[in-house]
Amino acid sequence: MTLADARPAPLKALVADDDPIARLLVVAVLAELGHHCEVAANGREAWEKFQSAHPDLVILDAEMPEIDGLDVCRRIRERDDKREAFVLFLTTRDQPESLERVLDAGADEFIAKPTTPEDLRARLIVARRRIAQDAARRNAEAELSKARWLAGIGEATLALQHEINNPLSALLGNAELMIMELEEKGERNELLDVIHEQALRIAEVVRRLRRLKNPESVDYVGGSRMLNLWKETGT
Repeated sequence: MTLADARPAPLKALVADDDPIARLLVVAVLAELGHHCEVAANGREAWEKFQSAHPDLVILDAEMPEIDGLDVCRRIRERDDKREAFVLFLTTRDQPESLERVLDAGADEFIAKPTTPEDLRARLIVARRRIAQDAARRNAEAELSKARWLAGIGEATLALQHEINNPLSALLGNAELMIMELEEKGERNELLDVIHEQALRIAEVVRRLRRLKNPESVDYVGGSRMLNLWKETGT
């Protein structure tokens, strides 16, 4: 692995501040760190660009025209329920109650204005690390959830096979005996043929459950999802 390969991937950042000088400073530091930037001069523009760009990092001024930064952050958290976007506030207020309002709105971090390029760069490097750590945690949780789901599917299929096989064998055996007796007499019962056909279909489902190795779900009617029993055999 080369040094270039080891560098973190650039982030998609959104910078929202009605102060053009503060905006330029943040954008310059982000560009220096290799990140891609969208900019907004007010809260309404920031919210619109968040919805279209889906940035990894959002840097908000707490006080902006049209919609203030706190409201933008609340909207982001309502939309981003997994907290995939990292929100950093720029605020000129250092009173504890004001900082508490920022955190209550859903911010991950804050930095007081005015700030220096050095301080801002350090905060952004920390933010990038936290974004990477949070992404790794979410991936680990997703893998654990999938493992638990797979384990549950395995237990359910074993239970279904056990509970279905015995009565199904009896049903198929008796249906086949009755069909044979009718054939010897030169007779046929269509209802019995339907029963036998549907029992064979159930037997095929049980066989597919037994061979299921990497279960996946597929879309079903009404927006629900169901287990795909046909993938493993390619049918």
